[in-house]
Amino acid sequence: MADLSQIVKAYDVRGLYPDQLDDRLAELFGAAFVEVTEAGAIVIGHDMRPSSPGLAASFARGAVSRGADATIIGLCSTDQLYFASGDMGLPGAMFTASHNPAKYNGIKLCRAGAAPVGQDTGLAEIRARVEATLAEEAHAHQNPSSPSPGTITERDTLSDYAAYLLSLVDLSEIRPLKVVVDAGNGMGGHTVPTVFAGLPLDLVPMYFELDGTFPNHEANPLDPKNLVDLQARVLAEGADLGLAFDGDADRCFVVNERGEGVSPSAITALVAARELAKHPGGTIIHNLITSWSVPEVVKEHGGRPVRTRVGHSFIKQEMARTGAVFGGEHSAHYYFREFWNADTGMLAALHVLAALGGQPGTLSDLVASYDRYAGSGEINSTVDDQQARTAAVRAAFATREGVTTDDLDGLTITAKDWWFNLRPSNTEPLLRLNVEARDTSLMTKIRDEALTLIRTPSDDTPTPSGGDPSPSGV
Repeated sequence: MADLSQIVKAYDVRGLYPDQLDDRLAELFGAAFVEVTEAGAIVIGHDMRPSSPGLAASFARGAVSRGADATIIGLCSTDQLYFASGDMGLPGAMFTASHNPAKYNGIKLCRAGAAPVGQDTGLAEIRARVEATLAEEAHAHQNPSSPSPGTITERDTLSDYAAYLLSLVDLSEIRPLKVVVDAGNGMGGHTVPTVFAGLPLDLVPMYFELDGTFPNHEANPLDPKNLVDLQARVLAEGADLGLAFDGDADRCFVVNERGEGVSPSAITALVAARELAKHPGGTIIHNLITSWSVPEVVKEHGGRPVRTRVGHSFIKQEMARTGAVFGGEHSAHYYFREFWNADTGMLAALHVLAALGGQPGTLSDLVASYDRYAGSGEINSTVDDQQARTAAVRAAFATREGVTTDDLDGLTITAKDWWFNLRPSNTEPLLRLNVEARDTSLMTKIRDEALTLIRTPSDDTPTPSGGDPSPSGV
C-alpha cells in the first residue's frame, strides 16, 4: 500500500512519479476530492511535465466516478487554474510540482473561488479517504456503489485569464519597454505570449519551450544561480528589466536594468503602494520574513500592515479575515483580493511594468525608495537538532539590552538596527535564517554570529558572549 505520509504535505500533494504518485493514486485523489468538497463539478489543469496530462486525466476519472462533472483546461499556470476556479466558481486541481526536478509531480487543490485546501481545510480528510480505499482494495473489499458518473469536457481559459489580468492593471499609457523573460521551460512560456500580446513591449524570450525535463536550469528563481542567464541577457540586450518565472509560473522574480535582482520585499512594497492608491486605507498582508520596508511603505501610503506566518495558507486566511487588498511574501508569492485572494506572479509583473512604464526613470531608481535595508536572503543550514540549535541562538541573543523576541513562526529576534528570523523546516533537518540590518556590515556581523551558533554541533555549543556584536551598541 502506498505511503501517503511521504507525499501529502502541509499544502499540497507532491512526490516522485511513478514511485510515490502514479495514475491510480491520482484517480483515488480525484474521487476523494469530490467526496470531501461535495462538488457537483470541478476544474482541472496541468503543467508541462511529461506525467502531468495522464495524472490529470486519471484525477478526472476519479472525480466523475463520484458523480461530478470535470472541466479540463489542459496546459496552464497555477494562477491560471486559480483564475478558472474563481471565474467558474468551482473547486480546482492543478497538477504540478512547481520548481521541483522533472522526476517529481504533485497536486495543488482549492475549493470554489480558489480558496486554499491544506491539512486543516480538507487535505487531511482527503488523505484519509484515499488510505481507506487503498486498505479496502488490499483486502479485496468492493467499494460501495457510486452515483451516476459525471462528464468530462475540455475548455481553453488562457485568453480569458489574460483579459482578466489586463483588466486589473492599466497599461494603456505606458512607454515602450524592452523586457527579457526567462520562463525556465515552464508554464511562463505558455502564458506570457498571450498576456503580453498587444502591449508596447519588446519581448526577448528565454527558454519558452515547454519542457518538463528543464534542460537549461531549474525553474526555481529563488536560487540565485538560476537567475544568471537572465541577468546576463538583460545586460546584453540593454533591456529595461528582466522577469523570471518558476515552473508553474505562479511566482515572478524581477531583475533591474543593471542585471541585479530586485528584492521581492521591494516588489511587495511597490505593489502595495499601487494597490493603496486604488483602495485608500486598505490592509496589506506581509509575512514576517519580508523587509522592514514593507510595513513602513504601507503606513506611509495610509494603509494598515498585518504581519503573518510564512506560507500561502496563512496569507490567504489573513487576506480573507481582514479583507486585505494585497499580500506579499519574501519568496515572490503575491496575493490579490481582486484575484480571489490567490497568488499570481503574472499580475505582480504587470504592476511592475505599469509602474516602470508610467515614468521616465530606470527600474533601479524606481525601487530605491522601497529597498531600504541590507538583507541576507534565506540561508539554509543542515543541523543535528533543530530545537537545540534554536535554543542556543536564543540564549546568545535574547537577553541583550533592547532586544525583543517572538515565536510567531520560528524565533524572531529584533533590535533597534537589525532583526533576524530562524525557522525550522517541516520536512528536512534544516534551519532557515533571514537577517536584515540598516547597513551591510551590521547585517554581515549578525548573520555570521548566528550562523556560527546554528552550525556548531549540539555538544560543542560556544558560550554566549553576552555582548552585543552591533557597532551601534544596540
